[in-house]
Amino acid sequence: MKKFEVAVIGGGPGGYTAGIRLQQYGINAVVFEKARLGGVCLNWGCIPTKALVKIADLYQEVKDREQSGVFISDTKVDFQATMNYKDEVVEKLVSGIEYLYKRREIPLIEEEVIEIKSESDGYIIITSESEYKCDYIILATGSKPKEIGNLKFDGQQVLSSRDILSLSELPESLAVIGGGVIGCEFASIYQQLGVKVSIIEFLPNLVSMEDNEISKRLQIMMKKRKIKIYTKTNVNEIEKQDDKVILHLSTGKTMEAEKVLMSIGREPVCEIKFNGFELIKDRGFVTVDPELRTNNRRIFAIGDLTGKLMLAHTASKQAMLVAEVLNRELRGEGEGAFSINYSDIPRCTFTSPCIGSVGLTEYQAKEKYGEIETGKFMFSANGKAIASGNTEGFVKVIIEKKTGLIRGMHIIGPEAVEMIAQGSIMINLSADINKLKSLVFAHPTLSEAIGEALEDSENLAIHKM
Repeated sequence: MKKFEVAVIGGGPGGYTAGIRLQQYGINAVVFEKARLGGVCLNWGCIPTKALVKIADLYQEVKDREQSGVFISDTKVDFQATMNYKDEVVEKLVSGIEYLYKRREIPLIEEEVIEIKSESDGYIIITSESEYKCDYIILATGSKPKEIGNLKFDGQQVLSSRDILSLSELPESLAVIGGGVIGCEFASIYQQLGVKVSIIEFLPNLVSMEDNEISKRLQIMMKKRKIKIYTKTNVNEIEKQDDKVILHLSTGKTMEAEKVLMSIGREPVCEIKFNGFELIKDRGFVTVDPELRTNNRRIFAIGDLTGKLMLAHTASKQAMLVAEVLNRELRGEGEGAFSINYSDIPRCTFTSPCIGSVGLTEYQAKEKYGEIETGKFMFSANGKAIASGNTEGFVKVIIEKKTGLIRGMHIIGPEAVEMIAQGSIMINLSADINKLKSLVFAHPTLSEAIGEALEDSENLAIHKM
């Protein structure tokens, strides 16, 4: 029976990162992945959807270029070619991770883990084909799209976020159930590609975890693009017919669509049998301490399984933390690993316009710190945005009045998902408004809007009345 110091179960962004970092530390580790490395993110989530976002944005930009004197006739989308491009992007990245594993000689077991058995001196990992022994375990088994009640996926008319990435042709119409990040991203992509799109969301706002001003602006922009939005609305029943789906809404109305995307959230996945021990869970998520240890000290959990912040980069950072904790423990160095503040992890939504946010919303900051100052600057007054013909949205900063510390930054508009890294750095380095006065933002850039928003928190923005 092969013996390893650490067994990583799951090869997604958390699992494969853990495998690499443990190898960098010289720790004898193995990774179990029943499909391919990269998990949902690389194979069926972040990466393939971003490939589609690029195509959708490009197509929209080409159609909008006439105002700047560029005329391109016979603009069209070959959807099958687009999906082929998406698959090529995925294959390139996944094969790249597999190449890293091969060159680094990291053991990869392409078998499904069925059972973990606890013994006095470690654990036995039982797969569909073999058994392995280890001292520590990192659970990185991820999550899957959620179903509720009588709303079930069929892969043909009622689609999950994974199913919709396998369509062979564009539908004429698409109803999206759920106005969170994933639902809004797909709604934006398919609308830009020419599909008639509707969003049904039971909460008052789309992307409800975002700052209220951001949510409202996204909704305005989506309506401007002819996306029909129904908030405070549930879907009571889905009725399937030969070539369409009838949605019965809680308002008493009905809606027809060729395809339905059900995007009502994700739920943790861990179908492994635990023999000789149990893990404490909350709503299916594995409970962990700040070091990502479960109630069983030698078993860690990372990624979506923890329910902390279900983002790929959260899982990757958690993997690095666990690897550092294990490295220090195995070498007898004791405590001292870095910590993760989940509220300060940046969040990105790849809609049109896109959203980048980090830290607290205005409401959260008021609840936690009392008096705050806010600064806002519109891209419609930014030179680079005007020159590029994309002036939608704004930058908003939230500052604790007592200390001057930046507690939140929220951006909706061009390149928001790239610009938000600046806010992440400011917040994580505990920068206050006085320190940031010496920063010079290059001209002409979109990032100048961040500088002006900071200045606006003191009513000193140059290009704002």
